[in-house]
Amino acid sequence: MRPRDPEEPHRSASPLELFFDLVFVVAVANAAVQLHHALTENHVADGLLSYALVFFAIWWAWMNFTWFATSFDVDDWLYRVLTVVQMAGVLVLAAGIEPAFTEQNFTIAVLGYVLMRVAMVTQWLRAAKNPEYRTTALTYATGIAGVQVLWVLWLLVFDGVPALIGFVVLVAVELSVPWVAERKGATPWHPHHITERYGLFTLILLGESLLASANAIIEALQDETALAPLISISILTLVVTASLWWIYFWPPHHRAIGSLGSSLFYGYTHYFIFAAAGAFSAGIEVEIDVLTEHSKLGDVAASFTVTIPIAVFVLGVWLIAIRANADRVVNVVVPAGAVLVLFDPVIPIPITLTAVVMIVVVAVLVARGPTQPEHEKLTT
Repeated sequence: MRPRDPEEPHRSASPLELFFDLVFVVAVANAAVQLHHALTENHVADGLLSYALVFFAIWWAWMNFTWFATSFDVDDWLYRVLTVVQMAGVLVLAAGIEPAFTEQNFTIAVLGYVLMRVAMVTQWLRAAKNPEYRTTALTYATGIAGVQVLWVLWLLVFDGVPALIGFVVLVAVELSVPWVAERKGATPWHPHHITERYGLFTLILLGESLLASANAIIEALQDETALAPLISISILTLVVTASLWWIYFWPPHHRAIGSLGSSLFYGYTHYFIFAAAGAFSAGIEVEIDVLTEHSKLGDVAASFTVTIPIAVFVLGVWLIAIRANADRVVNVVVPAGAVLVLFDPVIPIPITLTAVVMIVVVAVLVARGPTQPEHEKLTT
């Protein structure tokens, strides 16, 4: 398993990586649907907690495969088969999302997660045959395998509050594996390829919001009494989703992953960005339920299910990519815009203020443009 060249020109996502992402569409959609149901039934705390737990499994499995692939994607038959096995694990995880929300039963989800991770261990053992990266690859394989044993024990032994504490501890252990392994010898990641992969997953999550926009139109056609508000929320959702897309892809993300520390910060912060994007679509569905009188949440609480995810998304993107590539004006407007959307719930028409604020933020980004490092200016 020879490593890929981190300077390889025109490196882009492979058809296998795009195929791999399809199963995550299923998992993300299931998580968003279950969060929507929990929120609209006013089970806010339980719903958010379950969403945070299952989304960690989705995000972490995707991220581990993505960083491995950028370094060791040889695309032979065994690599493809092991990738398909990981896809099977994602589908099992997706099937376990509903009982995780409704019954706090994580058995199926954990089994799917462990299946994915065992396949990942096999990939790292293959990579360990390369002498240059043997120590790093074996550290990854040993760390991942050991944590999977702990996940099974967590499933069998813990319950209630101890289970939650155990989950947090195991998450910390999972997150520490790359830090320990990469310090043994950094794997050759490709900055442009890896950030393209993050961008593609962001598009998947924003696509869930576009689906929510379409659902608003469908509901409007079936409920004439709420026709105008539903059409309005559909249009506003499209505007906000397009703005989030614009904000995310405005900065040059590849500059954000130069060192190990910056790469881990970039990757780990994406948990909040991805989770927020998925929660945004669930929030739109909650707003639709409120307008059609199918929600137990009040108007203000329902608006927060939309505005909080937007604020988290924008602040996350600002932290990892915009802040270092923008001038003072942009670095004031973007975080200020994220804070301003939180005042939207006091407006009688849902998402109106948020849409206006997002348009202003995008306009400022377009007007100012990202800053260019000195060495790039000299090259230009």
